[in-house]
Amino acid sequence: MSNYKCFDHTADIGVEITGRTKNMLFVNAAEALFDVMMGNQTSRKAAQRRKTIIIDGDDVADLLINFLREILYLFNGEKFVTGSCEIIKLTNKGLQARLTGEPFNSNKHLIKTEIKAVTYSGLTVDRVKAGWKARVIFDV
Repeated sequence: MSNYKCFDHTADIGVEITGRTKNMLFVNAAEALFDVMMGNQTSRKAAQRRKTIIIDGDDVADLLINFLREILYLFNGEKFVTGSCEIIKLTNKGLQARLTGEPFNSNKHLIKTEIKAVTYSGLTVDRVKAGWKARVIFDV
């Protein structure tokens, strides 16, 4: 079962992401970003590179947006395709994560939806009975 689902949003793509824990919410958000953008084209076994990122935010919602923006920047700026994400440390205002992935290869990777930005529009991050839930809009 997927840990996210898309919802209708005018001219953009909205995703509702869930996670049993706050850590899993962030891991699932990274997976949702790349799944919407490319489908699941990166094999965890084929992933060859690792990157550690450190992100700050004013609160959990801001942290989630900054985290997704950094992953999107790594793709657009450094051509790094994230295959998996491990949260090393997570507080309400800071995060350290290890991304495993591979260089973008146009012969291997097909972009199905170009994501221009991760937006604050309609952003929610809530603790719910089953864990955590977030709603994020991707500008396409």
